[in-house]
Amino acid sequence: MTGKGIIFNINKYAVNDGPGIRTTVFLKGCPLSCRWCHNPESRDSSLEKSTAGNLKKILNHPLSDTRDTIGLVVTVDEVMREILKDYIFYEESGGGVTFSGGEPMMQPEFLYTLLSRCKEKGIHTAVDTSGYASTESFIKMAEMTDSFLFDLKIIENKEHIKYTGVPNRLIHTNLITLDDLGMELRVRIPLIPGITDTEKNLNDIIEFIRPLKGVVGIDLLPFNELIDGKYRRMEKNLELQNLKTQSEDKLNQISQKFKETGREISLRG
Repeated sequence: MTGKGIIFNINKYAVNDGPGIRTTVFLKGCPLSCRWCHNPESRDSSLEKSTAGNLKKILNHPLSDTRDTIGLVVTVDEVMREILKDYIFYEESGGGVTFSGGEPMMQPEFLYTLLSRCKEKGIHTAVDTSGYASTESFIKMAEMTDSFLFDLKIIENKEHIKYTGVPNRLIHTNLITLDDLGMELRVRIPLIPGITDTEKNLNDIIEFIRPLKGVVGIDLLPFNELIDGKYRRMEKNLELQNLKTQSEDKLNQISQKFKETGREISLRG
């Protein structure tokens, strides 16, 4: 599928996916199977059917039948046309384009071409990633990427496998590699109650990122308990049931812990 890829959304005027006003392009497919995944529509790398009936339709692509299709096969040119519509906002706000997912690195040729085209236009580029892809791919993407939004979930490997389905050595290697390349990095930490927000795991993350010079900020992402409804509408099974968003006091405590690293801290949610 040269020159084409599969996306499941384009979010305009995004302000939480990098600096300034941005367009976020969501590529479909993810190698992880996080039990708390907030984007279940992103996980399968192929087109899916859903009876949800209210999925966003973008780029004026027709539906293939009476049910909504999750995902669209699009060309680089189609995506670039959507991106360039908001060029003036990028210029005025210091914004740009963020490629997210799923895991955008699962479509490396499509992603690299989009990044290259954005760079040709002088548009700031960011890649929002789980870190789980070949190190060679990350080195190549770094040539065309201004910033990486890099997830760190669980430092202990057995726990990481238990809750995401994959080991984390490659993820850690890739984060260190990007830092060695001098990349700008924002570490993103999903705060999953009793899993990623434990004292031990948060301390382990702090120790892991402490020596990394490229980490300019840390995004703390509270658990969204309303995700249950999305799974029901999509006729999918949420493995972790009855989790509640952390209290304001708990979130403030976590935020204060990370402020002591000297990095800029963003608490989303």
